Amino acid sequence: MSNNAEKFLELAQAPFPQNALPDQQVYEHPLVKRYATKEMSFVWSPAMKFTTWRKLWTALATAEQELGIEISDEQLEEMRKNIYDIDFEFAEKKEREFRHDVMGHVHAFGEVAPKAMPIIHLGATSCYVGDNTDIVQIKEALLLIKRKLVQTINIMRKFAVEYRDLPTLGFTHYQPAQLTTVGKRCTLWMQDLLLDLQKVDQEINELPMRGVKGTTGTQASFLELFDGDHEKVKALNKRVTELMGFKRVIPVSGQTYTRKIDYNVLSVLSGIAQSAYKMCGDIRLLSNLKEVEEPFSKTQIGSSAMAYKRNPMRSERVCSLARYVMSLPNAAANTHANQWFERTLDDSAIRRIYLPEGFLAVDVILNLLSNIADGLHVWPNVVKAHVMAELPFMSTEVILMECVKKGGDRQELHEAIRVHSMDAGAVVKGEGKPNDLMERIARDPLFAAVHADLDRLIDPKLFVGRAPEQVDEFVSEEIDPVIEANKDLLNIESVDDVNV
Repeated sequence: MSNNAEKFLELAQAPFPQNALPDQQVYEHPLVKRYATKEMSFVWSPAMKFTTWRKLWTALATAEQELGIEISDEQLEEMRKNIYDIDFEFAEKKEREFRHDVMGHVHAFGEVAPKAMPIIHLGATSCYVGDNTDIVQIKEALLLIKRKLVQTINIMRKFAVEYRDLPTLGFTHYQPAQLTTVGKRCTLWMQDLLLDLQKVDQEINELPMRGVKGTTGTQASFLELFDGDHEKVKALNKRVTELMGFKRVIPVSGQTYTRKIDYNVLSVLSGIAQSAYKMCGDIRLLSNLKEVEEPFSKTQIGSSAMAYKRNPMRSERVCSLARYVMSLPNAAANTHANQWFERTLDDSAIRRIYLPEGFLAVDVILNLLSNIADGLHVWPNVVKAHVMAELPFMSTEVILMECVKKGGDRQELHEAIRVHSMDAGAVVKGEGKPNDLMERIARDPLFAAVHADLDRLIDPKLFVGRAPEQVDEFVSEEIDPVIEANKDLLNIESVDDVNV
């Protein structure tokens, strides 16, 4: 008779039952299922993609009619009325038949706009709808990223101002260094995001349409369509670009727009990911010091085993997603470098992955940053305790100078401070006791001239330099003008918030 272990092994090693959990047998992408927002998901959705294809076909036909091609108002009206009437099953059926996704959708459009069928896609190549739609989606995604960047920076502004003059230990090499302030440290994070915002704005303003270029970028099919009239071909290119809401069109192309554009865009997204990783990495370290903590809900569980833990899970998630985004420009660089002559199709599959996923991940990252910054909790007493554990060493130069001013011997005082510092350090490191350097100085007659003034001389605010003023200047000169210029974006609420 089998024992329990044998019964388990028999079950565990058997094939998975075909009828078990039928709705959960297909892989679900966690970026979409678990993290992505509705807004960014929509930008890269089939609905957005394929209705944009239809808008591009309608814009092309409209411009061709304006320039003298025989296309009726009735045909254009039929196209406009059916932009959002897409039979995806029919399109997929035709794609399987033709083994061509664009032609599958040309026929799906023609099914609901039969009078327009003869002129749909007239003179165009697949990249007319494919590449131009990618550019439209990239621009829409960048606009969403810009909005969330501005909102995140605005939230962080409040934190920086609130803690502009709260002294805290600075760290170099993750070793205690000169004091800074909690608010000043926040401005370092903000400055990175501000630089990212400038790059996002640049991409939005300079992003070109591929336009109307033909199969190898020579516009030969359109030149044929317009009986060799070069000016009409140029006008068509310009007019379609205008109808699609763009000011610029790429000057020259092969079959596709240069994949250098994808690399540039993903580099901007990587920059945001880098800034987010830096900020959240700092927060994770500060969380370990118990100086600063991210939001933690009443029912949140930090560890399934250690019930007392308050793990910085949001910051860890930011770093995890950011690490992925930072890897994407390398893939885009290889895609661009490997485009032979006017085009090779080995760019297609990977672009379907890294363009949407880069934006989906950065969108989630910015949602998380806003959430973290809005609920970031500072523990001033812990911050002060860490400052006071190190400040006695930092204050010795001030104490020495004050004693010299009052007639003391600089060399004798310096040696006394060196000895006291070594002894105090030995107590801290060897015995695990608090830093008692100030008590030693207070008992030493050599320092009698400043004994009554020691508390003032080790006030942490005397050691933060211009940190508070730097916060004020950075906010007023760099942040506030950006917030004012984009104040309309502050009033737009996101459709969804941090899920888990």
